[in-house]
Amino acid sequence: MTTVTDSESSAPVHGSDTTPVGVLLMAYGTPRSPDEVEPYFTHIRGGRRPSPEAVERLRERYARVGGKTPLLEITAEVARKLQARLQSAGRGRYRVYFGMKHWHPFIADVVARIAADGVRRVIAIPLAPHYSHISIGGYQKAVEEALTQSGNGRSEVVFVQSWHRNELFRAMMARLVREGLHSFPAAQRHAVTVVFSAHSLPERIRQWNDPYERELLDSCAGVARLAGVADWRFAFQSAGSTGEPWLGPDIVDYLEQLYAEGRRYVLQVPIGFVCDHLEILWDIDIEARQWADELGMTLHRTQLPNAHDEFIGVLASIVLDPEPWTSVVASSDADGAARISHARA
Repeated sequence: MTTVTDSESSAPVHGSDTTPVGVLLMAYGTPRSPDEVEPYFTHIRGGRRPSPEAVERLRERYARVGGKTPLLEITAEVARKLQARLQSAGRGRYRVYFGMKHWHPFIADVVARIAADGVRRVIAIPLAPHYSHISIGGYQKAVEEALTQSGNGRSEVVFVQSWHRNELFRAMMARLVREGLHSFPAAQRHAVTVVFSAHSLPERIRQWNDPYERELLDSCAGVARLAGVADWRFAFQSAGSTGEPWLGPDIVDYLEQLYAEGRRYVLQVPIGFVCDHLEILWDIDIEARQWADELGMTLHRTQLPNAHDEFIGVLASIVLDPEPWTSVVASSDADGAARISHARA
């Protein structure tokens, strides 16, 4: 069951006091056990089975972080807390759900559940603040396909494509940066280099004039300004092994450059992520930190928003006023065929 509301929740829309509004939170997905690693990996690859060696490498990484990541549990807690926040604000008409792009509960299954609950308008929010056609576009495609398959009749999904400029989000990230800087002894703080990072994507996105890199750098500049950080850097992380070039520099390689510059203290800020999962627990906490140790550097990272109350406030502000963050509205006609009915530049 992916809804976190009781069956009596309802929401007025366009003047109605009885029509419910759904809120669909979406995350990447994570296997729940070692046995699920291979089918999860296969789904990420669009149905193409990975080699046994690749599966074993991924399974070993999950083993190193405790057998699984907390992404599913954290996302469920975010949904529960957002439901409670909306209800406490007198907004109990909203019904909050969550779904995953690459594993259970799949977005398609959750959209079907939303349809069965009689919800005809949904605000869909990917739990990733920056837009790329590859990443967020994948969520959008999943929602549109699910909308077509759901048999929901006439319905509408307000899809929030990018919310990195939300003021509450930036204030939250700035606070996390300030707290991260205080994890270093006072005598070292003046020498700490702040390095923001986000998930790498294939370099071909540049051929599409994809806004991903621009949005990331805009976020970093805004958060650094609020945090009082004048000197900051940016690197990518978690590039895939697809045989094509990915955006760089990679955070692990970038540590060598910082070392060569005489930098010895690094605060890593994974601004492209909002939840502890493999790209944080393995790529940063194990791989990057191990390399920093070998170089003789001290690497700390900021905490993730996870299910902290401040992050719930960020999401609530988007739900209650999605228009500034909405780029497209997907709708289905009476026959259930999904289409983009409105798009903004």
